[in-house]
Amino acid sequence: MFSHVKDLQFEAKPDGPDAAFARRLQEVLGGKWGEMTVANQYLFQGWNCRLPGKYKDLLLDVGTEEMGHVEMIVTMITRLLDNAPLSLTEGIAEDPGGAATYAGSNPAHFIHSGGGALPADSSGVPWNGAYVTASGNLLADFQLNVTAEAQGRLQVARLFHMTDDPGVKQMLRFLLARDTMHQNMWLAAIEQLREDGLEDMPVPEAFPDSSDLSEEYGYTYLGFSSGTDSAEGRWASGPAPDGKGEFRYDDNPRANAPEPVLPPGDPRLYGTNPGVAGSVVNTVKSKLT
Repeated sequence: MFSHVKDLQFEAKPDGPDAAFARRLQEVLGGKWGEMTVANQYLFQGWNCRLPGKYKDLLLDVGTEEMGHVEMIVTMITRLLDNAPLSLTEGIAEDPGGAATYAGSNPAHFIHSGGGALPADSSGVPWNGAYVTASGNLLADFQLNVTAEAQGRLQVARLFHMTDDPGVKQMLRFLLARDTMHQNMWLAAIEQLREDGLEDMPVPEAFPDSSDLSEEYGYTYLGFSSGTDSAEGRWASGPAPDGKGEFRYDDNPRANAPEPVLPPGDPRLYGTNPGVAGSVVNTVKSKLT
């Protein structure tokens, strides 16, 4: 059961209108790494979680908070669009620099939503449910959640330098602070999963790997670039992070199977087959008559 509290988690009020920045702010609302994505991702991960208790609550708590962030950004975008010029003439009449604001605005903000936010990114591409990942494996999902928060925080930090509005900057600072918490929170949750003995690396840990193939391929770094600079990395030697193997470096990767030769395809599909001749044509005709 959900309920809606009318108050916002943090103030979302600009010091003045800016339709051009409203367009940019759409990215952290309806973009691939925006608030609509993380809100739905965490909620679906929580709803799908078969493990009652702290992990399910964690997902649903954070998903609910992120839905509040959706409302904050929608509110900010709507306020940034207040009194925006609807024509070039109107923009120039109100402000000598209004032509730039008018040119940088998103027409869909006025044509589609009547001066409100859109479930879309900064290019106008609609938000897509395919952005959401809820695999059912908590370690896999939590690692992706760290990435989602890192990408989201990166975009908010970039947006911070695209506005001079103190009110907008203050809301962005709040979102940056929460993204800091959420990155650390998911990293802590990953550690907790492993400490609780529920999941471990590699994902899925429960799959019974072939000992022979794992020994030969499971911890071998293949160097396909010229030179051996990659051999200097932590991934090329020493113990692997899962604690189950030792990295080794192979700077001469070799093919382990011959070139594949495929048999002719079904002639009724009219692909270009090797040795297409009268016999194949006759085969087709015989199947058609």
